[in-house]
Amino acid sequence: MSGLGGLNKSPDGVVLGMTQLQLPVVETPDDLAAQTDKIVGMVGKARRNMPTMDLVVFPEYALHGLSMDTNPEIMCSMDGPEMAAFSAACRDNEIWGCFSIMEANPDGNPYNSGVILDDTGELRLYYRKLHPWVPVEPWEPGNLGIPVCEGPNGSTIALIICHDGMFPEMARESAYKGAEIMLRTAGYTAPIREAWRFTNQSNAFCNLMVTASVCMAGTDGSFNSMGEGMICNFDGTVLAQGNGTPDEIITAEVRPDLVREARRHWSVENNIYQFGHRGYVAVHGGAQDCPYTYMTDLAAGEYRLPWEDEVLVTDGTSCGFPIPNRKYEGAANG
Repeated sequence: MSGLGGLNKSPDGVVLGMTQLQLPVVETPDDLAAQTDKIVGMVGKARRNMPTMDLVVFPEYALHGLSMDTNPEIMCSMDGPEMAAFSAACRDNEIWGCFSIMEANPDGNPYNSGVILDDTGELRLYYRKLHPWVPVEPWEPGNLGIPVCEGPNGSTIALIICHDGMFPEMARESAYKGAEIMLRTAGYTAPIREAWRFTNQSNAFCNLMVTASVCMAGTDGSFNSMGEGMICNFDGTVLAQGNGTPDEIITAEVRPDLVREARRHWSVENNIYQFGHRGYVAVHGGAQDCPYTYMTDLAAGEYRLPWEDEVLVTDGTSCGFPIPNRKYEGAANG
């Protein structure tokens, strides 16, 4: 179904380009400006590389590298020059783009944010990472939920970031809100390789949803990101998979119309429907209660594991961060 990586685009297809961007070192505002220019240049490469491409996706940390530096001088804003440059790149190349920024937060630690811009440069989706990769990442927990947007060729798209994809609830929420394609941008390194692969596939199959995921690639002298752009069909099969080659763009055509068809017509393993209609052969419409204690406890603010008091790592001190003294105040837009 990948249409030779998107070279042969069907009328109902969406061609995705997952950019295994070279892992940068960004320490100063000049470094940030240079990396912005690099990403803008890669948008142009994507368009030249594949004239049929609808959406080019850049990894988490594409602008900032893996230093976890929260220096205010290199943090970004939604109305800053980096976003303006990305908008112009999408408009000039007539292509949709997904980008990563570390977003300044006047009330606490920066947010790890992602955006989707359309082919006129307009903002279509704005997301803040819900699950920072603790204890390594210092980012403020996201407070915008999991938004979806209308994407190219009538598709519906969600965006999650890296560690988010290890929680099956993130993919389920994306699908529940209508996403046919879920993007997952990441900065993961090699020890996560196997979990990366099987969660990308399981997130797709369990929700009858295309997953399209990509990491940074190459080394910054300290870390090696693994690249491995990966596009999975809604049945969990892999349509395209990259390796660790920096700046390679992994492409495939996906078919949101076939996702919609499967969600309507599948009986066996229509998991996203059957989750909320348990045993519909036995009872009309299926059972629609919530038998899951972790869900009801979490909703009540009472989530607690049987081994809660035995968990050893509960803050970022092992990675050099101070113990925080602020309580989370809830999901109010910041």
